Amino acid sequence: MVTDPIADYLTRVRNGIMAKHRVVEIPASNMKVSISKILLEKGYILNYKVVEDNKQGIIKVALKYDPRTNLNSISKLIRISKPGLRKYTGADEMPRVLNGLGIAILSTSKGVITNKEAAELNVGGEVLCHVY
Repeated sequence: MVTDPIADYLTRVRNGIMAKHRVVEIPASNMKVSISKILLEKGYILNYKVVEDNKQGIIKVALKYDPRTNLNSISKLIRISKPGLRKYTGADEMPRVLNGLGIAILSTSKGVITNKEAAELNVGGEVLCHVY
């Protein structure tokens, strides 16, 4: 049993990048699918697919590499809010990641969204992770 499924998701992606894997398999949940959707929209991964296996399900995440330099589009994945210490932010104090070049993924009342979308919607929430 995993005590922090989001940290497990980020670690599996991070390990896949370091090992230069093309596809990483992760146990599915609605939160992880939402995070994968944001990473796809922002161009950090190539694609993702949810595979039903009559249990929990599996998310297959296709990692994105530059064809010339073979560098990954994700340089850092940092878990911010942990089970032992939750980190929340208000709409007026939204975090800036890498001076606006990266994104923060938040869990809000409007769903799982980025820090820029949360600022537009004027909502705060739990800061799940930073990606850049």
